Amino acid sequence: MPYLPILALIAFGVVVLVVIAHKVIGSLRRFRAASSLVGDRVGDGVGLLKARYAALGVALAERRPDHAREGKPRVPSVDRGRQEDNGA
Repeated sequence: MPYLPILALIAFGVVVLVVIAHKVIGSLRRFRAASSLVGDRVGDGVGLLKARYAALGVALAERRPDHAREGKPRVPSVDRGRQEDNGA
């Protein structure tokens, strides 16, 4: 009967392994739930930030004078008040 202590140790090891696996799987489920919640909130925040940035761009574009309606060309040298020589 020398094999009885070995079988008892093996059975104990299997029980401990099952208990540890159960706890690890439960922890992974909680981590996945928390991770998805954080990802959703960060995604929402990024979306709001992109929307605010786009709205700011639209607001700035609306404040700029429309040179095409006024008949002015969109040439930076003309806007600054100096002409550059076209001939080289």
